[in-house]
Amino acid sequence: MKRLPAAVVIAALTLTTAGTAHAEHRTDTRTLQRHADALLVQGAPGVLVEVDTPRGDVRVRSGYGDVDRRTPVPWQAKFRIGSYTKTFVAATVLQLVGEGRLSLEDTVEEWLPGVVAGNGNDGSKITVRNLLQHTGGLYNYVGKMPELFLEREFPNVRYRTYQPEQLVALAMREKPDFAPNEQWRYSNTGYILAGMIIERVTGNTWQHEVRARIVRPLGLRDTTLPGTSPFLPRPHATAYERFPEKGLEADPNDPRYGRALDVTQYNPSWGGAAGDMISTTEDGNKFLKALFGGKVLRPAQLAEMTKTVRAPDLDGGWPGAEYGLGIMFIPSSCGGYWSHGGDIPGFRTRNGVTPDGKRSVMVSINTDSMVPEPGAPKPVREVTADLVEHALCGVR
Repeated sequence: MKRLPAAVVIAALTLTTAGTAHAEHRTDTRTLQRHADALLVQGAPGVLVEVDTPRGDVRVRSGYGDVDRRTPVPWQAKFRIGSYTKTFVAATVLQLVGEGRLSLEDTVEEWLPGVVAGNGNDGSKITVRNLLQHTGGLYNYVGKMPELFLEREFPNVRYRTYQPEQLVALAMREKPDFAPNEQWRYSNTGYILAGMIIERVTGNTWQHEVRARIVRPLGLRDTTLPGTSPFLPRPHATAYERFPEKGLEADPNDPRYGRALDVTQYNPSWGGAAGDMISTTEDGNKFLKALFGGKVLRPAQLAEMTKTVRAPDLDGGWPGAEYGLGIMFIPSSCGGYWSHGGDIPGFRTRNGVTPDGKRSVMVSINTDSMVPEPGAPKPVREVTADLVEHALCGVR
């Protein structure tokens, strides 16, 4: 699989955007509001958007944070960021690499002997890089957890604690999807293992290391790592979930989603290092800008993070998408941007940052089960893509 040289990619994109997106373009609030409003007919109860630019922040919101009370999403709302957690975890691993405490070419077996084994799974052939880049071929353990996606089952497990070892063991029941480095396929299993490796290397939990290395130094005051706590700090929107009748086997063309249920509270340990964090639009932007502004990783490690492979499975939402280490590159009208969204029951997070770290956007929707209204236009790509592109490429 081809990896694009990070220095070439970043240099080219910086040249493409330097004289346009930041110097001549601006984010038009009315256009941004129109894009946010358009998400309501696509099934969003409420939307919160914050764009961080050299000229200052721009914020808009639409719909309801609480549908019954008809109240808006709070401006400072905290929300579950789902897989955006992966960017924090990957950055933490890369800091350890920069300190010489492990290597991206170390195998899983070296750090976690016997954990990845059975049914054709072989930890001696999967590297730390593979885990962070989704090129290890490990089965995604979430596919063995139908209880999370069925309305009748979710109440029975919403407060259950899952240990990382349990989650990895679920994946080990299945054969790998492919041999390491042969393909790309998104797998939460790799990030559960990455969290376990952080703990083995440092002697501390992955949550402790993310707090100590990223959250506190950057002053992300509203970013938390809940572990097993089911509570969402206030202020927050109500998180809604519409469960598909057939769970993971639902036909996306006929999902038969049920009523919207309040899933604000649940134990997120099943997401672990793959997706359990909580943040805000302000903190989410601050992290992205710091990461690509060179304040989180040394140049060599940021270069490793931005070495990408094609991720064809993402083409339906983001045509031409490529994946690095805990971050993906998305082509756009102004050259392209870096991003990592997150879907978790009750919330959908989308974001983006320009390669020079000067402009970023965070989008929070208080459901990840959007059911479009009858007659709503069918998006030709990910439902927030136009909003994010406007935020980062702007208008003249």
